Amino acid sequence: MAFEEYRPMMERCSNCLGCKWIPFDKIKSQRFGENCPSIGYYNFNTYAVRGRFQLGLALLTKDAELSETVTKAIHGCTTCGACDVSCKITRYNLEPYEYNLALKAHAVEQGKLRPKQKEIIESLAKEKTMIVGKTRSSRTAWADGLGLVDMTKGKADVMFFAGCKASYDEKLQKVARASVKVLQGAGVKVGFLAGSEMCCAVRAEQMGFRDEFEKNARANIKLFADAGVKTIVTPCSDCYQAFKRRYAALGLQVQVYHVVEYIEKLIKEGALKLKTPVPLTVTYHDPCHLGRLGEPYVPWKGGERKILNQVHIWEPRRPRYNGSKGVYDAPRNVLKSIPGLKLVEMERIREYSWCCGAGGGCSETDTELSRWTASERVTEANATGAEAIATACPWCEANFRGTPDENGKTIEVFDIVELVERAL
Repeated sequence: MAFEEYRPMMERCSNCLGCKWIPFDKIKSQRFGENCPSIGYYNFNTYAVRGRFQLGLALLTKDAELSETVTKAIHGCTTCGACDVSCKITRYNLEPYEYNLALKAHAVEQGKLRPKQKEIIESLAKEKTMIVGKTRSSRTAWADGLGLVDMTKGKADVMFFAGCKASYDEKLQKVARASVKVLQGAGVKVGFLAGSEMCCAVRAEQMGFRDEFEKNARANIKLFADAGVKTIVTPCSDCYQAFKRRYAALGLQVQVYHVVEYIEKLIKEGALKLKTPVPLTVTYHDPCHLGRLGEPYVPWKGGERKILNQVHIWEPRRPRYNGSKGVYDAPRNVLKSIPGLKLVEMERIREYSWCCGAGGGCSETDTELSRWTASERVTEANATGAEAIATACPWCEANFRGTPDENGKTIEVFDIVELVERAL
């Protein structure tokens, strides 16, 4: 939908404050009861989605303009979707997540950007990655010596899509390599797209660059089809959400697994056995794009109408993405399968998880918000008494790495795959 088409939603928002907190019956303490990093950090109404609805209406009625302050507020959103989940506890006629994307896209269309955004999008166009300073030619260096099948020339059981972060970050390349080794060790023939691989570009959509996202998504969809890809496995939550939800809306029809889902499948089938004890107490962080935003796409075409000009309905009934069908059990089941490992939970988990702060391009364009958000999560993790955070997203791992909590204490960070590799 275009930005202007969200006007009925802008007018319907009742300013109930639900978008600021996780559902009240899920709150275990006031300290860890908030859900929105933007309003938590900036402490100003415009940064919550209820304020964003009001801002959008003011822009449409010309009571506000896209000033530098307004532009900063619009882009100061990690697009984590927490507001969307909380809103839908009581409301059925608002789409906060999609609206936030549309509001950002409106700002971009008007040329209102944040520092570094232009540079990031230029990198996507030139080098097919949104990580500035990296080149497409060096994208697959992490895979050297692994014996992956080039699927532009041959066939494999699964296509492994490492994603930009795991491909280029030297500290995270070990996650991509470990993932492949675990799959290969279980007898899976693993392929990749070699020099043809490029960014999923979903972070472009998160930043408001819709056209750039769609252009790259359609190019990838064609690339997958030409290579005969039937199954994709990725260690990146952003890529997972891109393929499972956003690409599916554009016509992608392949089976998509996050690597932890595939590992769980191999364990259940008996193809992968974890025998070596890993004596460690960990807490699991649910990545936004694997959890609440990782729900499968459900096709829908319809519109809205009112009964007796009062009660709003969608006709036909519209799919209700509320985060409950994201990937939550697989990572926990894999962790529980590791001998000697103890899992302790944070207060905000599953669809009510607190964001790591890296989403929406904020790790590059709003670093103070991003760092504060990560620190809040590290504080929550340390409150459990865990020795480490385990997660399933390289963006989350990178944002937590070396980040101190409110008391200056850091915590060790692992990808689940690293722990699985230790347990083999």
